[in-house]
Amino acid sequence: MKTKHLIIAAIAAVGAIGTLPAAEAPADEARVQVTFVNPEKFTDVRDDYMPTDKGQAANVEAIREHIEKTAVRHLPEGHKLAVTITDIDMAGDFEPWHKPGAEDVRIIKDIYPPRVDLEFKITDAAGQVVKEGKRQLRDLSFMMKLNIRRDDMHRYEKELLNDWMRSDLGPKLAKR
Repeated sequence: MKTKHLIIAAIAAVGAIGTLPAAEAPADEARVQVTFVNPEKFTDVRDDYMPTDKGQAANVEAIREHIEKTAVRHLPEGHKLAVTITDIDMAGDFEPWHKPGAEDVRIIKDIYPPRVDLEFKITDAAGQVVKEGKRQLRDLSFMMKLNIRRDDMHRYEKELLNDWMRSDLGPKLAKR
């Protein structure tokens, strides 16, 4: 009988611990706002040679989630970030002429680098603009980098955004 109570208590404790990070996430995500300007006109966020709205929306949402989760780690406490994405060209492209039935296979070659155009504004706790700007992010050497997330179809775009966040949101910003 005691064992049963101990097991139930352990499960409840693990469940309670598992909810702690989720309780902190909304406050962190409120510090980062990501908007997309006309995502239907982006150069390439396709999920297929003949794209679907659902697939394109999923690609855009994956980029949004990545920025919201990652930028918080780079921002000094009390600062907020507003990012406006104006264009995305995902790494690779679809080449359906190589093989029938391969319309949904994204071919990754160095001639198709990832590109993201964005505008950003960082404000401090008082609402004063600390830093703002426009960036045209490109990574022409994306295939030469070690990338351990081989199962993530957005790995090149995420790494491009990670480089930008380390550069513009990193330690230099905290010293201001």
